[in-house]
Amino acid sequence: MPSRIARDLAELARLASDGGLDLRQVALRVKTDLLLATPRPSPEDMEAFHAMAEALIPVVDEATATILARKLASWPHAPSEVLAALRKRGGEVLAALIGNGMPLTAAEMEEIAADGGDEARTALAGRRDLTSNASITLAGCDSAEIDAALVANIAAPLPHAALDLLLPRAAGTPTLGTALLARTDLPVSELTPLFLQASLEKRLAMIDAVTAREALAPSPRPATLPGDRLSGLIATALSDRKGAFVALADAFGGDARFAAAMANDSSRQLAALVLIGCGASPEDATRFLIGLGDEAARSVERIFALVELMRALQPAVARRLAQQIGGIAPRNARSGALQPAMDPSGTPARPGAERAPSRGIVQEVRRRLGGGD
Repeated sequence: MPSRIARDLAELARLASDGGLDLRQVALRVKTDLLLATPRPSPEDMEAFHAMAEALIPVVDEATATILARKLASWPHAPSEVLAALRKRGGEVLAALIGNGMPLTAAEMEEIAADGGDEARTALAGRRDLTSNASITLAGCDSAEIDAALVANIAAPLPHAALDLLLPRAAGTPTLGTALLARTDLPVSELTPLFLQASLEKRLAMIDAVTAREALAPSPRPATLPGDRLSGLIATALSDRKGAFVALADAFGGDARFAAAMANDSSRQLAALVLIGCGASPEDATRFLIGLGDEAARSVERIFALVELMRALQPAVARRLAQQIGGIAPRNARSGALQPAMDPSGTPARPGAERAPSRGIVQEVRRRLGGGD
């Protein structure tokens, strides 16, 4: 008899002799362990176990039922009626069945994802064979536990629709954002909303991706902020930090939530991107950032890193990055208008779309941008 089974049986015998365990539960657990230790249980043994399990599973305590569920969930000889009896217990017992590999059809997974309890859904989110539809449904539950289980389940692909639901929450939840960024199966271009949480290497890869996309599908070119409005923003930063973010968000086309996102970003990378996206020069943007008088403004290293970032990006790239970080525009959004490869509108009277920065500029920011946020 395997040593683990022997230990389990010895513990059950001790509890039973001390009066600390219902003998019916002892008998059921002993019979289960004996069968699991048998490579090919006889039909007689299986018939006896079947009858005992169906009679006792509805009345044993939750702990015993949960232990049985963990042991029987993926056992190839487990009678379907016994699994069904355990499944009827719901709650922790059902979660143990799901989490330990009980066979489920795609339809059953989608039913649990849609109507199951929190424990069952969380267990389902960790299944290696999780279907795409079930994954999308689970991502729509807006549960921190389910989100964490989904993102940690690297064995199951994460559909785009599920990622779209997870990203806004991950942007405000560092642990979830870190877990998403750690997945190697997700293209970095899909994770741009997590730019502020990403490592330097991944931020630079995101810049590469946005730069390439801007070259292929240039975004509409908004009007540049007039000088007097930019001067007003800089003046506001000197006297009213909160008001400065509200005014900058309004100039960019964002709302109060976007202003709060800039205010809460202590690295000031989002504000720097917004300023460049609005057409401010790196020098004017730096005056705004220093005028805020916060921790970033007092760090020479961080200001220099922001300046290098702003100098390396064309307004269109900075604007698209800021929109994706702030949730203003969907990832990889395409314009509905046809943009010819040789745009005839590029004349002094009718300027064409902004030219995306060359690959050399992106490589330069890789060389010069420091690790300070």
